[in-house]
Amino acid sequence: MVLIKINRSFKENMTPEQLYRATSYSWVASFKKTETRDIKYYCAVYQNKIIEVYDFLGYEEEIPRREPSRYILHGQLSSEDIRRTLIGLDVSDLHKGSGNPIKYTSLERLLNLESLGAQKNEKVRKDIEQNELISHIRNYITSKGFTYLKKDIKNLYLSLRSKPFVIISGISGTGKTKIVQLFAEAIGATEENKQFKLIPVRPDWSDSSELLGYTDIKGDFIKGPLIEIVEQAHLNPELPHFVLLDEMNLARVEYYFSDVLSVMESRKKVEGEITSSTLITVDGDSLTLPGNLYIIGTVNMDETTHPFSKKVLDRANTIEFHEIDLMNFGSMTRREIVEPIHVSNKVLESSFIHLIDAFSTHEQLIREVSERLEAINELLEPIHAQVGYRVRDEISFYLAHNVEAGQLLSLNDAMDFCIMQKILPRVGGMEAVVRDVLNNLKEELSSYPRCTKKIKEMLGRLDKDGFTSFWIS
Repeated sequence: MVLIKINRSFKENMTPEQLYRATSYSWVASFKKTETRDIKYYCAVYQNKIIEVYDFLGYEEEIPRREPSRYILHGQLSSEDIRRTLIGLDVSDLHKGSGNPIKYTSLERLLNLESLGAQKNEKVRKDIEQNELISHIRNYITSKGFTYLKKDIKNLYLSLRSKPFVIISGISGTGKTKIVQLFAEAIGATEENKQFKLIPVRPDWSDSSELLGYTDIKGDFIKGPLIEIVEQAHLNPELPHFVLLDEMNLARVEYYFSDVLSVMESRKKVEGEITSSTLITVDGDSLTLPGNLYIIGTVNMDETTHPFSKKVLDRANTIEFHEIDLMNFGSMTRREIVEPIHVSNKVLESSFIHLIDAFSTHEQLIREVSERLEAINELLEPIHAQVGYRVRDEISFYLAHNVEAGQLLSLNDAMDFCIMQKILPRVGGMEAVVRDVLNNLKEELSSYPRCTKKIKEMLGRLDKDGFTSFWIS
């Protein structure tokens, strides 16, 4: 399927012959695509809507030849069924920008656009208050028979708003996978509507091809599971989409995920929309990481898994689930039916990409964060575990989003979560200097209960095993 923008050559009251000529004549098309694809149709697109559909019968190179080569398409009006289905369809999500007027896609994606149009007409909440949203998510999770602290749900929400990449750790069976599934389900993202995708990571993943895709021996590109939901998110930018990388450290994360991490750091806002550099080129089309895609990885730390490098830890909030209360049956005895709601991506999308985006409205807060991190960095210096600008910025974003949400968490609680998730995972080792660093951190962070508890656990492991890390299995 070929979409051809004819904005410049379109005129009101064109005859069918004139419209055909404007659509079919003299285009710089991809010769390879027309040879390797089963192209059946091409469409005239005006002001982002399909206005006519033709069966693709072939092409010829324009004479006299020019550089680059230009082609004339041959076609005929498509059947009434196809025309009735496609004419009037808005393809602005597929055919963005003012560059190449030719876009290659598939009939399946166009039909999916049509069904998404109906979905967009459902009631999508754009103006829901954050406290109301958090209460709804917790009530929904409770209605499914699971219990999580409200603070943990608030923290997951703020972590995703600060950076669309979160790692959830904890011993097996603590509900890491389930909280992600139910969090997404509560706001309308399911596998059925293609807004949620669970990707089990395999131990033999050694590069990005298993996740992004690869070119097979015949020269055809085989899409990876991440690309499928990336394309889906681009098709439906108003709604949030979630990827759950289950047991993501069964393979070395740096091997298969480094391309995604690098592209994630290229995020920027263009005309109010979050975009990125190219993640991968699929059939000649550059595919970026959309601003409505949130990636969450679950991890176990045992003899079958791999540790994380600082490159990965720097780019994620690492949330830990270790607390277990086997006698808590509250969610079993108070069962209410809570329906999911469909929310706009605006309730999750980050307001800030670079520190300058937040500085004018949150200058005092950012200065206070920077002062606290300077003090912590002095303590981390002996083991070369200091944090850099990226960590400072993302902690600032977390706290700024918390303020803008009407203080979902107290400042002390929010800072406690941030240090626990962004700084303590960097600390570990077996030298005596690590003990000194942990003792100094325990004193510096004594007002933060989560951090204090974790540091005591790490010191206890150092006493017992002669080695310690954040990841206590």
